[in-house]
Amino acid sequence: MPILNSILSWWMKKRMHQIELFIKYPHEVQHDWFLRLIESARFTEWGLKYDYQSISTIEDFKNRVPIQNYDSLKPFIDRLMKGEQNILWNSEVKWFAKSSGTTAGKSKFIPVSAEAMEECHYKGAKDLVSFYCNNNPDTQIFTGKGLILGGSHHINTFNTDSFAGDISAILMQNLPIWAQMIRTPDLSIALMDNWEEKIEKMVQVTVKENVTNISGVPTWTLVLAKRILEVTGKKNLLEVWPNLELFVHGAVSFTPYKDQFRQLIPSDTFQYLDTYNASEGFFGIQDQPYSEEMLLMLDYGVFYEFIPMEEYGKEHPETVGLEEVELNKNYALVISTNAGLWRYIIGDTIKFTSVNPYRIKISGRTRLFINAFGEEVIIENTDQAIRIACEKTEAMIRDYTVAPVYFSESENGAHEWLIEFEKQPDNLEYFNEVLDNALKALNSDYEAKRYRNMALRKPIVHVLPPESFYNWLKSKKKLGGQHKIPRLSNDRKFLEEIKEVVRQMQVEGSSN
Repeated sequence: MPILNSILSWWMKKRMHQIELFIKYPHEVQHDWFLRLIESARFTEWGLKYDYQSISTIEDFKNRVPIQNYDSLKPFIDRLMKGEQNILWNSEVKWFAKSSGTTAGKSKFIPVSAEAMEECHYKGAKDLVSFYCNNNPDTQIFTGKGLILGGSHHINTFNTDSFAGDISAILMQNLPIWAQMIRTPDLSIALMDNWEEKIEKMVQVTVKENVTNISGVPTWTLVLAKRILEVTGKKNLLEVWPNLELFVHGAVSFTPYKDQFRQLIPSDTFQYLDTYNASEGFFGIQDQPYSEEMLLMLDYGVFYEFIPMEEYGKEHPETVGLEEVELNKNYALVISTNAGLWRYIIGDTIKFTSVNPYRIKISGRTRLFINAFGEEVIIENTDQAIRIACEKTEAMIRDYTVAPVYFSESENGAHEWLIEFEKQPDNLEYFNEVLDNALKALNSDYEAKRYRNMALRKPIVHVLPPESFYNWLKSKKKLGGQHKIPRLSNDRKFLEEIKEVVRQMQVEGSSN
């Protein structure tokens, strides 16, 4: 592979120079992409509807085009899936990323144009390799293969010329030949629909390869890793793949999974690289080796706006541009893309940790929060609180979900936690106490509601048996891919469903 390595080295040097330019001139780069997007779509059905041809400023765009969500774009996307074209974007759209964001609700089908693949998703993948190699000049990742744990796709039922599936599967299907040569397993296994059969075949194939890097959602990567250790009888992944040096992850917060991965990969030099790669686009990359912040990528065919959370939920929320954002403030992310998503609320909330350059952290989801009693708890709070509780009690978790317990005649409200532990704490009551105190320290609204148990009493923590969340996902036919547990809910729907799965497991266990 010397020729391939030379080409990659040349591209990475060129790309690092381009990144330096958008870091230096962020507003100009974003404005340029805004004009290019408007120009490209001016004669589409959407562009004619909002008279894109006469839009010359960002203010024109904001005043003319309303904020969109999936429901408002769905009629246009449905027509695209049936084969109509030139509706939201001016080039052919035949790929659709199937996404629900979480296991909640119905599936969404996000259009993925050829431009979105090349200028956004693939560019992001190449950039993360560029950052990693730039920070680690002695890397050996190209001496072996990358294990990519993705989803699956199928021909959708509307039109035999259009395809739907997880974004990871769509990207793997369309990778150039040179990229297919340096990844494992082959597509016949990587794109399988049956998750459990796919895991077994992945184990059989990948243990024979020289895997130097892994990419995937932490939850499902753990499932694969543990199965590999069961089959091989090895103690950790470095005994299976001695040259393993990097795990690229995304889709969920890595915080609750860190300790488990450190046990699976016991190395002080092993590196983890976070990405913000969603069905709608590739937005951020961890560009510094020892910081969890991600550089906001500004030249990927995406124009960004940000809704301050005090505006979120209004009929006509005001958005701000890059030049107006404030540090450590929650914003709902709004994007316009080269796949025809216009002023689209993606459903994530972010915080800026730096404005020179623009670096971010994902702070949560606009729909995943608990505010049943005015406590305004977000995923960032619960992830950090459970990390602190695990550290102080030497516990490790697999996953968790939280929902409110409403007021009754005799008791105040509470938060009910369902936790599946990898390693249980010796004292669950102490774990609960630490968890509660950590949340108080992290969220002043929660602390106020917990004062003297006036609105909220102490959290209720239940320990779930192994495989509880896995079985719930299986019951929903959502194993693998980017499916994940809804960690926070403002109602009890998911929590009650999971508890019912646990009850069924216990009944089946007692009858055997």
